Amino acid sequence: MESQKHVALTEAYSAHNYHPLPVVIERAEGVWMYDVEGKKYLDFLSSYSALNWGHSNKRFTEVAKKQIDKLHLTGRAVFNDKLGSFSKALAELCKLDVVLPMNTGAEAVETAIKAARRWGYEKKGVESAEIIVFDRNFGGRTTTIISFATLGEATNNFGPFTPGFKVVPFGDLDAVKSAVTKNTVAIIIEPIQGEGGINIPPDGFLKQLRELCTEENILFVADEVQTGFCRTGEVFACEAEGVLPDIYILGKALGAGIIPVSAVVGSADVMEVFRPGSHGSTYGGNPLGCALGLEVINYIKEERPHQRAKELGDWFMKELSSYNLKKVKEVRGRGLMIGIEVSKDFGDAYQYCLELAKLGVITKDTRKSTMRVAPPLIIEKDELAYGLSLIKKVLQ
Repeated sequence: MESQKHVALTEAYSAHNYHPLPVVIERAEGVWMYDVEGKKYLDFLSSYSALNWGHSNKRFTEVAKKQIDKLHLTGRAVFNDKLGSFSKALAELCKLDVVLPMNTGAEAVETAIKAARRWGYEKKGVESAEIIVFDRNFGGRTTTIISFATLGEATNNFGPFTPGFKVVPFGDLDAVKSAVTKNTVAIIIEPIQGEGGINIPPDGFLKQLRELCTEENILFVADEVQTGFCRTGEVFACEAEGVLPDIYILGKALGAGIIPVSAVVGSADVMEVFRPGSHGSTYGGNPLGCALGLEVINYIKEERPHQRAKELGDWFMKELSSYNLKKVKEVRGRGLMIGIEVSKDFGDAYQYCLELAKLGVITKDTRKSTMRVAPPLIIEKDELAYGLSLIKKVLQ
């Protein structure tokens, strides 16, 4: 029975072209997952950083249970008692003014696009709003977002696409400057590209981009859905260069890995373009999501997990690089958001993710050549070292 279940689920998931590992997880706790046959796996993926705080973290599950028993949905007809405290705490954490809660990361990206365009028309006075984005970006799979995607499978046969976007090379400031026109309203950037292959911009690029946006009266929009909430060794990846965006796009770990919670956080000048009836979300700002988001913020303030992520990430990358593994072309990342690029002569990264899964470590390939390593931030050093030893084994 379990074997049939395993095959059926794997085949169904493969139909979505995700190339999953042949593993069906039944339960999980901390940094460990267990499949339907009881085999144990070290989670080196964290559900694309949605599980920064680990599986079944009692601090968050207790908050969720308590809130579910009390109140879990109200809708927009009335306020709930968690929305105000959550919004205030998140705005303070971001050092910005206004919070608009949504649900998924893609929904937050769409919201930021709408905010930037309306700001452009009503505040900057543009004739046709243009937004600059970067190649190898990934913000979700809605029609508007894939309109500026450069990854083929996400766009094939889904057109016609939404106009108004200019794509430039990631990290190329001159290309950005050349793309700017009087109609440019925003630049949207992932401070570190996740799905794009764990791509790190050149030193100083974010700061230079911020200065350009200020000079040209353009909104700096930071998509920190994956990089936010301590993953990269800072609370937000932009902080590594002392950059404060006009808009943060946030999600994933904000919901503690329990339910989808996202938010667009921005300056009052930008966010006031939304007026009653102009935008909304059925579940956005629901009391369960707000309770969990508030607890995530409290956890960050109390435990400072970004410091732990930096220390462990620096150690991991230094150790891995010192091995001089013949199958590894490059190791790049910040904190516990790490990419291991496999040399072309040794095939795609997926085959090594598959080997690791057989040994009991869950990773994921991205852009074919890169293995993503992003364990929960609660991981212990000995657990990280154990996973590293198995990576060394398959890539030596």
